Amino acid sequence: MALLVPQGTEVLAGLEMGGIPIVTVMSQITGIPAAFIRKQPKDYGTCKYAEGAGLFGKRFVLIEDIVSSGGAIMDALAKLKADHLAPDSALCVIDRETGGKEALAGVDLPLKALFTISQIEDA
Repeated sequence: MALLVPQGTEVLAGLEMGGIPIVTVMSQITGIPAAFIRKQPKDYGTCKYAEGAGLFGKRFVLIEDIVSSGGAIMDALAKLKADHLAPDSALCVIDRETGGKEALAGVDLPLKALFTISQIEDA
């Protein structure tokens, strides 16, 4: 999956929950710092929805485990855009091919998948 990371990426941002272990390992493999994007900020501690490596002024990608409708990525994208942050793309392990890639393309966020569900079913 590290081969899917676009050239020039400065931060890998994993979405809670499924993206967190993936982005952690990818960070170790690539040497690119990791950030963790929560679904909701906690009401204690830093009270942030994004933890880890800073995203401001950085080229970053969102990392997810499985994409169906793209809803979790769209939710994270709304928070990021409200803070004037824009990821370059989104990466996932499996694209279920149920409209997520198209939904993300509709908001100018390309999605690259390590596998599609068709590839897995055909194997």
